[in-house]
Amino acid sequence: MNAHVTVREYARLTTTAVAPGDLDCAQISETAFDWLCELSASFSKGGATLLQVEGRRSLKWDSYVGVIETPCGTILEILPKHFEKHGCKAKSRSLLRKLIQAALSLKPRQVSVAGLELFDAPLTEWVMGQFLGELDLLVKRGIRFDYQRVEEDQRFLRGQLNVVAQIRQPPGRQHHFQVRHDVFLPNRAENRLLKLALEHVAKSTKDAANWRLASELRTILTEVPASRHETQDLRAWSRDRLMAHYQAIKPWCELILNQQMPIAVSGGWRGMSLLFPMEKLFERYIENWLRNQLQPVAKLKAQSASQYLCGHDNARMFCLKPDLLIDTPGQRWILDTKWKRIDMRRREKNYDLSQSDFYQLFAYGHKYRKGTGVPKLMLIYPYWSGLQEALPVFHYGDGMSLWVLPFDLDNDCLLDAGTAGIPLKHETSKAALEVRE
Repeated sequence: MNAHVTVREYARLTTTAVAPGDLDCAQISETAFDWLCELSASFSKGGATLLQVEGRRSLKWDSYVGVIETPCGTILEILPKHFEKHGCKAKSRSLLRKLIQAALSLKPRQVSVAGLELFDAPLTEWVMGQFLGELDLLVKRGIRFDYQRVEEDQRFLRGQLNVVAQIRQPPGRQHHFQVRHDVFLPNRAENRLLKLALEHVAKSTKDAANWRLASELRTILTEVPASRHETQDLRAWSRDRLMAHYQAIKPWCELILNQQMPIAVSGGWRGMSLLFPMEKLFERYIENWLRNQLQPVAKLKAQSASQYLCGHDNARMFCLKPDLLIDTPGQRWILDTKWKRIDMRRREKNYDLSQSDFYQLFAYGHKYRKGTGVPKLMLIYPYWSGLQEALPVFHYGDGMSLWVLPFDLDNDCLLDAGTAGIPLKHETSKAALEVRE
């Protein structure tokens, strides 16, 4: 059985034999199966659902994407379930990388656009490759050294004499000097973290180019010790202007060290595991896209938490947190993103829309009114063959309405945004998208 297994969201994992190449069903080993069951139990205690157990030989994965490595060596790669055609592994990997870059504000350094399109490595190898590329550039520019105070016993004077320690010298050692002096060393928090991440990469990578570059960088950074206190060193990471050239590599270092994961695998085992909730990735991508596309007059705010559903006993209960708020001098828009496929062809099934989402937006609309104006409500879903244009407007009454719009991740556009009046620099409709294609 291959140690590397690639599936999509909501795939079924089983210990029995299945047809190869199916992204919605894959076979894993007994030990990997048992470990995933234990991991799912730990997630459930924290209030998250990683997978569902279906009998004794089958698991159903949830909406987490990324890579997870089991202690037995099985590497499970979970891709977004976005493309409808089979054989979409490369496109799904590319989409996942794009979403992670936006969610964590990463700036990957690629040789060319063609190189990006041809790069078809698993997520972990891609992350490690980006980290090594940034570290190689940093080493060429020069790593930062710092002065460190050293107190030692010497036969000669160097630096400053430690008078108190010198007076306490026992008889017969008066010819030794207790001195203090500063040494210019690369042993600082940032470099220690980079060395620790480099050690993880060198041990984990299966790519020949990554392994070769990691070995070269380990030789160059021999004098730098690996961090033993990651959290303390991360807090000590300097942000002054002399360390500006370190900022590009910090997110990649945190990814390698599992310090910036929305969901990080905890416990005794520590493999290369990067798991992301797909709902959160989609939300952050829409947020970043809107920040670049809104007109200057519009102000965007994410995760507003200023309103509550009700008051109780001189306090407030049930905080309301819409994903996004857009404000202009005369209008407010309230947006929620949903990583879910709805089907405009299923009118008799309410397009597969969730009634609870409509209740939620209704509460947002009443509590987040801007003065006396009625806000415009919006649900954003991923574009696919079943949702190629905005649905007819939903009316709550009293002038409050809700729009359901598709966002095309391939072409980076919010279709029919003009129907809701969102102040974008360039509005895209289905007809314009067809002309572009």
